[in-house]
Formats: sequence, structure tokens, C-alpha cells
Amino acid sequence: MTLKLTSRQLLTVSAMALAACLSSCSGVKTANKYPYSSTFDPPAHRAHNPAAVTVKISTGAQHLYVMEGSRVLLATPCSVGMHNSTPAGTHTITSKEPKRRSHSFGEYPMPYWCEFAPAYGFHWGFLKPTPCTHGCVRLPKTSAAKVFALVSVGTKVNVAASQPEDATVGKTLPILDDGPLPNPPDSYMLTDQVFQDAVYKGNMFVD
Repeated sequence: MTLKLTSRQLLTVSAMALAACLSSCSGVKTANKYPYSSTFDPPAHRAHNPAAVTVKISTGAQHLYVMEGSRVLLATPCSVGMHNSTPAGTHTITSKEPKRRSHSFGEYPMPYWCEFAPAYGFHWGFLKPTPCTHGCVRLPKTSAAKVFALVSVGTKVNVAASQPEDATVGKTLPILDDGPLPNPPDSYMLTDQVFQDAVYKGNMFVD
């Protein structure tokens, strides 16, 4: 079946489908019982001390938390690596790139890239209810933009099977699933328009 979309619909679908090369989203699409990641816009709080910001990733819950001490600055669903491929342990963000492309998977875009281990990072991309990446951590668009604004080169990132926040704020997070969406064409994904569409235009922080 061929999907025929208007230019506006294509832009909307494409904006929700970045990093589709890392997902196994091809084939027959089924009805979605979960919301798409484009509907999720988490509140984010400014850090009082940016140097105290850390990131926690729960691979079991597929949640990412930006912390300042015990204070949760932002909590978001994410998608992690299949077969425990997201590297566990404590890492450090070594680079940030708002406009990065994968050199391993066909030059596909990975906006708001934050690298925390060699060749591993978090960025905007498709989300699924189960681990579905090759090790990177995918975030919803608004989450990726806000996390990018909160962290710095040098920010510590802890990756573990669970985090204490899973039992508190983690319980309030929705399950997101972009799997049923059609993949955008290369004619869009390989242009700079992807990064223009990734620019967050709302209020970055609630305080």
C-alpha cells in the first residue's frame, strides 16, 4: 500500500520519524494504542547550578532523568538499545552537536546529539515501547531539545537497569510508540530541512 501525504502531512510525519534507520519500522503498520512521541512535551526546570546537573538513564523502564542533586529537572520516556547494547555505567558527555548525522547508518540525522560514550549518545528519534536501537538513546523532539539545553560537555551520565526515580516521577510518564508511522523519504531526511524542523519554538523552561 502506498501512502499519499500532503506536503504538510509529510512534514509532520517526517518530523516525528528522525533516526528511523535505527528502528525496525519497515513492513506492515498496525493501529497504535500508545501516543506518538510528538505529543509529549515535558516540563523542564532551570538548574540553579548547571555544574551540578547529571543525567540518569533507566534501561529497564526506558526513562531518562535530568537531575540536579535529588531534584528532577526533566523526566522523559526514551528508547534504549536492543540486547543491553546501551553501555551501562557512569559516563561523561564529551560532545554536543545540534546538527549531527550518523556516519554508520546512511547519513541519517540525529538532532540534539549528546555523546556520552564513544559512538553512543542521546538524540531525537523514533520511540518504541521496547528497546529498539543499536545502543543510542532516542528522545522525543521536545525532550531532546530541552535535555540538550540542560546538559553540558562534562555532565555525568549514569546508565543502569533501573533508577530510583522509576518508582516516583517515572510512574507518571506515558508509553510512546512511533512504530506505526511511515518512514519519511530520503529526499527529506538527507536535507537540512530536518534540522530546521527540529528547532524547538516553545517555552524551554517553566521557571
